[in-house]
Amino acid sequence: MLSRRGFLTGIAAAGLAGSLEPGISGETSPSITPVSFDVPEGACDCHVHVFGDSSRFPFASSRTYTPESASAAELLALHRALRLRRAVIVQPSVYGTDNSCTLDAMKQYGSGARGIAVLPDTVSSTALDNMQRAGIRGVRINLGLADNMDIADARHRLESAIKQIHGRNWHVQIYAALPVVAGLSDLVLASPVPMVFDHFGGAKAAAGLRQPGFDKLLQIVGSGKAYVKISAAYRASGDAPDYPDLAPLAHALIAANPQRILWGSDWPHPDTASGRKPDDVSPLLRVDDGHLLNLLATWAPDTTLRKTILVDNPAFLYAF
Repeated sequence: MLSRRGFLTGIAAAGLAGSLEPGISGETSPSITPVSFDVPEGACDCHVHVFGDSSRFPFASSRTYTPESASAAELLALHRALRLRRAVIVQPSVYGTDNSCTLDAMKQYGSGARGIAVLPDTVSSTALDNMQRAGIRGVRINLGLADNMDIADARHRLESAIKQIHGRNWHVQIYAALPVVAGLSDLVLASPVPMVFDHFGGAKAAAGLRQPGFDKLLQIVGSGKAYVKISAAYRASGDAPDYPDLAPLAHALIAANPQRILWGSDWPHPDTASGRKPDDVSPLLRVDDGHLLNLLATWAPDTTLRKTILVDNPAFLYAF
């Protein structure tokens, strides 16, 4: 059986990523589930990462893990197989504030790519202008550690990010635990720039609809002041492969405001909590991206609603 990674590596090495025909995944790579619904034209995967050659794009010394490589060509091959034509490439924590790999990946992916950067404390207007021309549309605050509940620090970082991008058609993307998201709610509701919350806003499926802070997340999404990505199902639920306990959260978020919902795969699924030493390579998680995309059809069975999530919302937010 040809593995998912083997399939993508072979296609990329052959230089065929750009011409890969839709539907090939089910025939060529049994480990990628074929898409079970008609993917609308212009559909976007709103959360992916690229990990390039470390000799060209060195990792930050402050990183907490070291991922396997995952190239832009592999990403493009996967998206062609899943009939996705757009991607939002998010700067991963392993590169710190050096956005070179993300910018290079966007260039390789082509006009269907947008990006989210991580900025240093001080950045020039010229640098931001250059990023915007390259397709950057937002900045990320990564507070993703489960034990990071420093709300005061999160508020400071959010306020700083808002100041950095004020006046631009950008947004702030936040990766944080749900209690931190709730602790930022007043800043988000008053913000002059849009917000985007990663991975179900940090909610956990096992905790259900009444978990502390989920009502605040629904309020924020319902207000229209923030988007939430119903992404990386495996990070919010351990009930693989169908994650049935995640469906109530997805339905509640979509019902709160379907115009503020985005979908993302979290490809290539880095293992950020492997327990390895930072210098030891952490193998990528084995996740079936076709199955992840098919889950959206169970959370949003209506064709028009899926187009809103996959096409219309990303087109508006990322200016495709």
